[in-house]
Amino acid sequence: MRLVKEYRWWAGGLQSVSVWVVGLLYMATAWADAAGEHLAQKVYDRDNGKDVTSAVSMALTEKNRSPRVRRMITYRVDKKSGEISTLIRFTEPADIEGTGLLTLDSPNKDANQWIYLPAMGRVRRIDSSRKGGRFVNSDYYYEDLRDRKVAQDTHVLVGRDTINGVVCEILESIPNESGNSVYSKRISWIDPVTYLPMRIDFYEKREDQPSKRWQMVKKGRIQGYWTLLDSIMTELASEHQTRLTVEKIVYDRRLPARLFSTQVLEDEQSEQDFRP
Repeated sequence: MRLVKEYRWWAGGLQSVSVWVVGLLYMATAWADAAGEHLAQKVYDRDNGKDVTSAVSMALTEKNRSPRVRRMITYRVDKKSGEISTLIRFTEPADIEGTGLLTLDSPNKDANQWIYLPAMGRVRRIDSSRKGGRFVNSDYYYEDLRDRKVAQDTHVLVGRDTINGVVCEILESIPNESGNSVYSKRISWIDPVTYLPMRIDFYEKREDQPSKRWQMVKKGRIQGYWTLLDSIMTELASEHQTRLTVEKIVYDRRLPARLFSTQVLEDEQSEQDFRP
């Protein structure tokens, strides 16, 4: 009888400890989720100015080959309503000059994208299902050039790591719906001071191995805004790389709304006055 009582006491105590441990794990997970979402929101809300114009070089590099260099002008406006408008225009070399991409992001709807190819002589809408299509044969997908809302993913802090002397928070972001992203997850190394990512690993078909890796090369403070100045996107299987380097950048120029239209996208001359 005494053994039975002692066993019951021991079993009850073990159950209490188990409940306590599970409770701690649940609270730790809930904290990580809350902290992850908070960090993701901080990154999303990072001050980019009211608008920004930049001259950028794009270098495409294949293994054991010299880079192919392109140049482009990018315009971006962030509205208080949450709408984000972006226009990209290639200026050289001749075989891509005039090509443009217009992206209009709204806070509650999917992004709308249009591309203009001079050889075709018309504007063509990018179907939303083409998230994984390559933008002008670079390592950037059309999805990479769209605004991604914090609420579209579940964000969890999974650790810390040091990159180039910066202690980063590691943030795992998994789509809430499988159909709203070409990626199964993204893991980002975030600088908690500037809220700029230092590295992002993109996962597609394999959960244990990323398909692409984006890395910051250089950042700087321009007109008071922390700015990404140089970065490399690598397709890990082929080692093909796309490097984007900012050659000139200007914030808060009061870019007009009419700049972000399919009419301007089709007419290169109509936006040349706004180039930096």
